Amino acid sequence: MPDVLKAPLVVEFPFTRSLGPVQSAFLTGLRERVVLGVRTTDGRTLVPPVEYDPVTAEEIRDLVEVAPTGTVTTWAWNHAPRRGQPLDTPFAWVLVRLDGADTALLHALDAPGPDAVRTGMRVRVRWAAERSGAITDIACFEPYDGGPAQPGGHRGDFADPVTGIVAPARLDYTYTPGRAQTAHLDALAERRIVGERCPSCRKVYVPPRGACPTCGVATSERVEVGPRGTVTTFCIVNIKARGLDIEVPYVYAHIALDGADLALHGRIGGIPYDRVRMGLRVEPVWTEGARHPDHYRPTGEPDADYDTYRELL
Repeated sequence: MPDVLKAPLVVEFPFTRSLGPVQSAFLTGLRERVVLGVRTTDGRTLVPPVEYDPVTAEEIRDLVEVAPTGTVTTWAWNHAPRRGQPLDTPFAWVLVRLDGADTALLHALDAPGPDAVRTGMRVRVRWAAERSGAITDIACFEPYDGGPAQPGGHRGDFADPVTGIVAPARLDYTYTPGRAQTAHLDALAERRIVGERCPSCRKVYVPPRGACPTCGVATSERVEVGPRGTVTTFCIVNIKARGLDIEVPYVYAHIALDGADLALHGRIGGIPYDRVRMGLRVEPVWTEGARHPDHYRPTGEPDADYDTYRELL
């Protein structure tokens, strides 16, 4: 049995959001070393604050300062911190109910080991040396032997409030395509396009998934398709993606390869973007050493009749 491919992949993007009055006050407060919660109509204090009562769905804006000290309600030890986590040495993830709050805040606890952590232990905020108005302004929590700190009664009014944040989102994982897609990718490296035929409905799927999405049965019969195909639908891309060396505007299309019963994605080149159309006949273009087509270009054939691809839209 051939080896199944695998590769490390990273999905990463900056998530930008604006802040309403409650979240703005909370994050601005952290910048100023003040922890704010929000009080509900029945007297509960929620930290971190939310804009709507999770029980009644009422809008709530009554901000109230709570203490930077609190009690661990539950915890889990992190023996191998990952990139971007609050501490680069082993630490505990803890839920801390700050003094004056009725809910718990998730953050890191700097402790020498799991034996030093327990539910019910007292902790306090360790502030970051440089603060900008983000949850990371709390560097972590640390063990604390004293009594509850006294909040100053701040009501959330700040001269220079934080109005928006940019939160980097990143997912690192190892992708394994499986038997069917491994065979498909290996064939692409040989400049062939291979799918699989369903033994029940006889449809050919490219790229294959190892099972028919219609019948739900396993597929194993390999079928070479294309390489030519027909543009079924398309879109014009006007925003340049970071790390992608393609000038905008360009066209990304669904392409029904000859012999396939499922359209695949591909970029259209070799033709002005405003001349791409449904029914355009195209063929793949490989670059030297590439494992997959760089783009598809027009073949010069007459456009395909709509009835030949309307079921693949």
